[in-house]
Formats: sequence, structure tokens, C-alpha cells
Amino acid sequence: MNIDALKSALAPLQAWWRALSARDRSWATAGMLLLGLFIVWGLAVQPAWRTIAAAPAELDALDAQLQAMQRLAAESAELRATPPVNTEQASAALQAATQRLGDKARLTLQGDRAVLTLNGAGTLQLRGWLAEARSGARARPLEVKLARGAQGFSGTLVVAIGGGA
Repeated sequence: MNIDALKSALAPLQAWWRALSARDRSWATAGMLLLGLFIVWGLAVQPAWRTIAAAPAELDALDAQLQAMQRLAAESAELRATPPVNTEQASAALQAATQRLGDKARLTLQGDRAVLTLNGAGTLQLRGWLAEARSGARARPLEVKLARGAQGFSGTLVVAIGGGA
């Protein structure tokens, strides 16, 4: 659009403005200023203000996630640094852990794998068995098929032992 076309398009607006009294022009100016401030507030200031207000909580959540990831990384490095155990030692550690579960679990050894069959084991019992299997037998979970019922967890858990994958 060239300048002449712009001038001709604005001519009616300029004529209207000149026809207003001084008092009406000051009111219109105040209204336009107020509208401009509202637009600047709504588009620029308020979103930035919300972001600044939410930033500390988000930073705390991200810090907590970072710390959790660092703990997991340290635990992973520690587990990688531990020497592997042979199949016999791993089997003995898994059998000892399974005996602590009582009649709620049965362990079947199949070469470099162990299958734990659960029937109504509690959450803490399962967590304890998994921790003991990981630390004592260096077992790695391969397959899990568990269902949670009223009495606890039931199903099977297959782990690799003795350096098998």
C-alpha cells in the first residue's frame, strides 16, 4: 500500500478526530491509552508474571527429579562395579530370599534363569525379594506377569542369574 492510499484511507478518521471537541478528544485519548495498557498487560506482562511466579515450584520439582536420577545413576554405577556371582551362589541367594516369602512363593531354577511364582505376596515382601535378588544374586528381571489381588501379588517373575542375559 502506498502513502497516498494510506492518507486517503485515514482521511475520514482524521476528519472525525478534528470534529471532536477538546474534551471528547481527551476522553478518547484516555480510552485508547487505557485500551493500549490493557493489551500490553494481557499480551506481555501477565504471561511473564505467571511464568516468574510458577518458576520456583517448577525448579524445586526439577531439582527433585535431578536428585532422583543422580541417585539412580550412582546405584547403577555401583551395581556395574560389583563383581558378578556364579550361578551356584546366585541360586543360593535366590533360594534364601524365596524362603523368607514362605508358602507365598515357589522358585524354579532353569539354567541361567530363575522363575519365581507368587501367590498372594505382599508389596513389602516382593520389594524385599527383588532387592535381595538384585544385590545378593545380581539377578536382572527379564519378564514379569503379576496381578494384584486382595491377598497381594500373584503371578510369575523371571530373572537372569549367573551372568546370563
